[in-house]
Parts: sequence; C-alpha cells; structure tokens
Amino acid sequence: MAQHFSLAACDVVGFDLDHTLCRYNLPESAPLIYHSFAQFLVKEKGYDKELLTVTPEDWDFCCKGLALDLEDGNFIKLADNGTVLRASHGTRMLAPEELAKEYGRREWKYFMSDTGMAFRSGKYYFYDNYFDLPGALLCARVVDSLTKNNGQKTFDFWKDIVAGIQHNYKMSAFKENCGIYFPEIKRDPGKYLHSCPESVKKWLRQLKNAGKILVLITSSHSDYCRLLCNHILGNDFADLFDIVITNALKPGFFSHLPSQRPFRTLENDEEQEALPSLDKPGWYSQGNAVHLYELLKKMTGKPEPKVVYFGDSMHSDIFPARHYSNWETVLILEELKGDRDGKPEESEPREKKGKYEGQKGKPLYSLSKKWGSFFTDSISGLENTEDSLVSTWSCKRISTYSTIAIPSIEAIAELPLDYKFTRFSSNSSKTAGYYPNPPLALSSFETLTNK
Repeated sequence: MAQHFSLAACDVVGFDLDHTLCRYNLPESAPLIYHSFAQFLVKEKGYDKELLTVTPEDWDFCCKGLALDLEDGNFIKLADNGTVLRASHGTRMLAPEELAKEYGRREWKYFMSDTGMAFRSGKYYFYDNYFDLPGALLCARVVDSLTKNNGQKTFDFWKDIVAGIQHNYKMSAFKENCGIYFPEIKRDPGKYLHSCPESVKKWLRQLKNAGKILVLITSSHSDYCRLLCNHILGNDFADLFDIVITNALKPGFFSHLPSQRPFRTLENDEEQEALPSLDKPGWYSQGNAVHLYELLKKMTGKPEPKVVYFGDSMHSDIFPARHYSNWETVLILEELKGDRDGKPEESEPREKKGKYEGQKGKPLYSLSKKWGSFFTDSISGLENTEDSLVSTWSCKRISTYSTIAIPSIEAIAELPLDYKFTRFSSNSSKTAGYYPNPPLALSSFETLTNK
C-alpha cells in the first residue's frame, strides 16, 4: 500500500454526522445525556435519587475504550494484548493487589482477536463514543448504589438502561417530543452544538467543486439529522451532499447483506417501501454499503471508485468501513486535543444559564486521572524489574483500521486537497497516521521503546 493518503485521489468522500461533521459542546451535552437516562431510571424504574446529583469531579470517570462487565459491574481498560491494565468496581478503582487477584496477567475472559471482538454482547459493553460515555458514568454509579444499598455482587440493571435508550432515543421520540434529550436540543440547539466554522463549509464546497461525490451516512433519524445540519451548515446544507442516508443503523449498514437491510425512501420523515437497489442520488433511510457502492460506480463511471469515510466511532464507522467495505477511513479523535492541552474547552459564548449548569466537569476528551491515557499505560513490573509502558487495545485498533486520525475536520480544512498524509500502515511506527501531531503519551512511548 502507498505510504501516503490524499483526498485528491478519492472519488467519494463520506461523512458520519454526530461528533464528526457536527461537533457537540461536550460540557453541555454530556450532562443532558446523563440526565435523560438518570431521570428515567429514578422515575420509571425506582432507582436511588442519588443518581440525579452529579458533581464536576464525577466526570473524570469517563474515558473512551472502557469495557463494562455486565454481570460483575466491573469496568476495565485493556492493553493491546488483551490483558487488563486498570479496573474499577462501579466508580471505585481496584487497588493493584485487587487487580492482580481478579485479572492477573492473562487475557480478559471475553477478549478475542481484533476482528472477532464485538463491541456489543450480552456479557459486556464497550464505551466507544461521546453519546456512550455519560452512560458509563451512570452505570458505574448504579453499581455503586446497588452494592452499597443491596450488597449486590451480580447485576441485571442493563435491561433498564436499554429501556432508557428506547424511551429517549426511539425513532419517533424527536417527532413526539418525548424523553428529555430531543426536546432540550430542539429548545436551544446553539447551547449544545458547535456550528461548522467557515473553513469547513468552504472545504466541503471545495470537495464538491473538485468533482468529488459527497455522502452523509448517519444513524440519526432524518428529522434530527435535518435539525443538526440546518444549525451547523445552514439551510442550504442539502446542496452540499449528493446522497444523504439517515437511520443507517451502523455498523449493520456495512456488515449486513442488501437483503437484510434494503434502502427505503422517505416521505415527511416516515420510511416508505423497500427498494430493490439504489438507482439515483437523493435522501434515503437504512440501506447497505453494497447497494450504495453500486450507485457510486454508476455516478463515477469507474469500476472501483475510491471512497474515504470520516467518522468518530471505531465500532460504528471506522472498523466496519475498513473491514467490510475496504474504504479509506479517517478517525475523528478529539482525545488528540485533550492529550496535548488537557484544558477545558471554551464553550461558545451564550447569555443564558442552563438547567444543568454547575454539573459540568472536564470535556470528555481530556485526560482522566482515574484511567490515565487513552493511548498508553504502564504495567507494574515483576520483582526487580521496572514498570513498562504498553499501548492500549483502543490505540492498537486506531493504527490497524484508520488510514489517518485527526482531532477534528477543522484541523485539515485549510490544507490543499492534494496534501499527502502519512498513513498508519506506512511503516511500523505507532504514531505515523496522527495529524497534525501524535498524542504526547504515544510519542513518549515510542521514544522509550526505540531506545
């Protein structure tokens, strides 16, 4: 494979929406997501009211890449070889001796090779994106509450979390104005969403003018998609995209057969009949990557058009787009920003104070004191040996399945389209594909391992 990647060489540029093109004001959106679930658990399922109170310090628990063991209530951080680097029971971090007793130096019981490792299972759940992370804090606090009040050692609260997701985020929730999340976003989108800077809008138009086909593929329903795009890109956003696919149900969009997941037309945001194939550009719902690629062949006149896809989720975007469709992939990784400055993000100026004011903590991408770096960690040495640095499982997946990783689209918007990015796969370096800079933790790790 070539050492460099360039957008100029791509025929099609695809985008995820949430946390990719649409960036959220995380110190505002995270408490909103947390409370949309917590209120449901307390009011509908009878959980402890303590769950409704969150301190700014509580947010330090949130860190991408953690797995929750749904039976024992333990959260774990995995090394690239599947061993457990850190663990907590609820929010209580396990001491080194507890960690050694519980997990030792062996592979975690559910660990499998990269391709075989599911993110969703009846046994565990991986926290992979900023919609998920407030749920990690809530689940940890649920474990704390059940342990303290009931002395529980095994847990079955997950069914109530799923019911909370159904209540707040079902397809009809936006239209029906039910739950907490959608009514609040509709009430004040500017509080929760960052508009795309002019540089990004200009860059999208530049891609169009260069003859690229632009595709938006989001798992959000069409009505919510429209609200987001109107706010971040303007009322003429639809002119930017040749194809818009909503309710894409990723990663199934990439992994399912066309017969399992046909495209559907939309009328007033309601899904219509299933389509046997995709024949023309437009706005669709559900669907699959196979039928989309057939249309892209027709539109480009090429037997194998080159596609690049931008997304923030390893589970929903990057891994499936690379593994099933063999697309180029650009991972949006805000941790690249948090790793370098660690300072809270300045939210856009606004006049009014919100309902959840005072409950905000650090931005979710900044370094967690409890969990350490998203990219690396140290394992304590055996007797008479030093501690050694290892890269995390999340970090390994980034270099395995991403073409490049960037902190935001804004970071590359002013580069020429023929700019040559160094790919992750270009050499054995773990830092090659990060732009504009590799994470500090990883640079230090590479320096040490190369000595």
